[in-house]
Amino acid sequence: MADFVKGLFGSQQPAQAPVAGDDDFADFAGAPSPEPASLDAFTTDSAQPSSATSTVGQVPYTKWYRVWERTTLDDFKTEMYILPFIILVVAVHLWGTSKNRKKATHWMKSHAPVLQQEFAQVGYIRPQASVDDVSAMGLMQATEKAKKDAVSVENMLREKKAGEYMTYATGRQNIAFIDFKVTLAKRYNPLMRLGESLVGLFFESMPAPEERMEATSYVFDGREALIAPGFGKGEEKKSVPKSTFDGFVWAVVHKDLMKRLREDRYDLSLTTTKDHAKLPVWTTVMSENAEITDTLLTPELIKAITEAGDRFEALVVSDQPMDQPKKLDDTVPKKRISLSLKLLPSTTPYTPTLPLFSYFIRMPDQLVSVGRFRPEAMRRIKQTREEQIAKIRKLDDDEKAEERKLKGDKEKKEKRDQMLGRMTAEEQRKYLEKEREREGKRREKKKTVKA
Repeated sequence: MADFVKGLFGSQQPAQAPVAGDDDFADFAGAPSPEPASLDAFTTDSAQPSSATSTVGQVPYTKWYRVWERTTLDDFKTEMYILPFIILVVAVHLWGTSKNRKKATHWMKSHAPVLQQEFAQVGYIRPQASVDDVSAMGLMQATEKAKKDAVSVENMLREKKAGEYMTYATGRQNIAFIDFKVTLAKRYNPLMRLGESLVGLFFESMPAPEERMEATSYVFDGREALIAPGFGKGEEKKSVPKSTFDGFVWAVVHKDLMKRLREDRYDLSLTTTKDHAKLPVWTTVMSENAEITDTLLTPELIKAITEAGDRFEALVVSDQPMDQPKKLDDTVPKKRISLSLKLLPSTTPYTPTLPLFSYFIRMPDQLVSVGRFRPEAMRRIKQTREEQIAKIRKLDDDEKAEERKLKGDKEKKEKRDQMLGRMTAEEQRKYLEKEREREGKRREKKKTVKA
């Protein structure tokens, strides 16, 4: 009975010691010692061996800036394949542009003396001292510096792109200005150069590009007051001769280019092609009248073309546009003289082509002096111009008539729609029936007339 009562009231039981090997419960009875553990206890003999992992070919991690410690050459295989190709492309581009620049500079040095002798300004820099230079170094020194800069080849020639250079000359009687364009091969891009050559072999309409110089001389033709207002004023005005001459199309061209020029240029399509006994066999004359040929084909020109040889391509005198005119404004005569010559190698002097180049510059003087022909010779030339103007005027009138017709039809339709909108349904029905009847009668009448 006493044991039962003790069990009900929870008599204290003696604490049991923890079972040995029971890891689920921690023993908090004893506090850890405050003294640190001795390092001597951890020796290589007592340390647990690390897991058995392979470290062959691995590089230990180091700081991020120690590239040489965490990378190998195998990581740059792709770059090693691409980098030589990039270096080759850049080297070829630099070599090609340098070669083209050298060739263009050689042309400029060879022709600069002739241009400086004939024109007051060659290139895009005027030989005039600036106000800042005059105030800084004086008038004499500033003038000398400006002249030196103007005659520099680098300032005369301007690179438009890697394969095209341009220059400009002005300040001469009878010539407003001359544009020069030097076209070079695409040495900086061998693939494009090869592609253009292959296309030229298979397609006659797309010939392989040639390295050439193209010059176009724009004459005053009596418009000195409009183009250069300060020209010929004061005492000099009396001594200025008339710079006008008759308008025509005349050319001496290489036979290899004759067909392409006739197809590409509208002005040369107006001419008649005929060989000349005094010219070399590889050239021909394209002219609108035989009298013009007899006047312009001088012994000096024949000699210059013969000396130029195969380097000569075309010499054209024209007052008509290169593209077929579409408007009346395009038919206004714009007289000009064009010369096309092939370029020579950088080491070869331009002695064969310089006489022809000089003759081209002085040709406007010849046209002013002898470029007026008999009315009988110019009758056919003027008739051709008038026929072209009549065609353009007729096309222009037809376009205007068509526009007026469309405008009238639109107004009629708007008026009809407004009138129908004000009618009732019955009135609209009657109106549409009458309209269909009128349209039917009109069609029957057209059939009768055609029959």
